[in-house]
Amino acid sequence: MTAGLLALAAPAALAQSGSSAPAQSATPNDADLKSRRLPAVTVRSLDGKPVSTAALPGVGQGKPVIISFWATWCKPCIAELTNIHELFPDLQKDTGAQLIAISIDDARNAAKVGPLARGRGWEYPVYLDQNQDLKRALNVNNVPHTFLLNGAGEIVWQHNAYNEGDEAHLVELVRKVAKGEKISQ
Repeated sequence: MTAGLLALAAPAALAQSGSSAPAQSATPNDADLKSRRLPAVTVRSLDGKPVSTAALPGVGQGKPVIISFWATWCKPCIAELTNIHELFPDLQKDTGAQLIAISIDDARNAAKVGPLARGRGWEYPVYLDQNQDLKRALNVNNVPHTFLLNGAGEIVWQHNAYNEGDEAHLVELVRKVAKGEKISQ
C-alpha cells in the first residue's frame, strides 16, 4: 500500500518541483495508448462557451494535435507552454499540427487564465476544464501533462512533468506523427 502511494506521489512532486529527474509516463505501453481516443467531454472557451472535445481545433482532422493540461499556479506548466509557443509557428507551418492548452484552474482562478495567456503572447487556443471532467477522463493526476494525438484523434504519446528542453523532444515526435511514423512512449 505504501509503495503504491509513493508511486502515485512521485510524479506529482516532480511536476511541481521542476526537478531534473525523468518524467513519468502514465500509460504502460503503446497498445493501450493507440486504443485511446480523446473522450467526449465538454470544456469551455475563455469567453465561457461550451465546446465539445470533438470540436477542438484539429482533433481527428488528419494532423497531429498537442493537448497540454496546465494551471496558472504551476510554474513548470507556464514554462513548458511558453517554450512550446516559441517553437510552434514553424512546427505548425511544417506539419499542420495544432496546440491546445487546457487549464484545470477552478472557478476562483479561471479569471486569471485569459490574461495570463494573452500576457505571455500565446496564440494557440486555451480552454477551461473547471469541473475537471476532461482531466478525470484522461486520468491526469498532475500538471503539466501533455498528450499527442495523431491525425485520427488517437492518443499516441503522453508525458507528465516538465524539464527545460522537453519541448524539443515533443517537436521531434510531432514531426514523426505528421509523417505517419510510429513513435514509442
